Amino acid sequence: MFGKLLFLFIFIPLVELMLLIEIGKVIGTLEVIMLTIVTGVAGAALAKWQGLSVIRKMRQEMGEGRMPASNLMDGVMILVGGILLLTPGILTDLFGLFLLIPWTRLLIKKLLMKWMAQKIQRGQVNIHINHHL
Repeated sequence: MFGKLLFLFIFIPLVELMLLIEIGKVIGTLEVIMLTIVTGVAGAALAKWQGLSVIRKMRQEMGEGRMPASNLMDGVMILVGGILLLTPGILTDLFGLFLLIPWTRLLIKKLLMKWMAQKIQRGQVNIHINHHL
């Protein structure tokens, strides 16, 4: 677990910083700053648009008496994608964009579902239900 956190909070930001510096050498510092601002604003707008679409679908499914499990997962992925686009960096922007585009989000969701199913089959995931609610 410590290795994963170390990777997440030290290695990825260092790679992002290195990429921003190298891109800045090629296109210029001001251009990199503008690119960072534009991707943040565009990401927020795209996340809002996609999020509202998912909320509409969830309301429709709940109105029909169905559990919106797939759309809940889409909502979480859109939230993470929006946060990643607001985070300065090239890799985080690319992954955030992949989470906001519907067809790439579907591919990522299928991979996540397969990964989760494997974890459950191996007994690596325990599900606890609180009956006292």
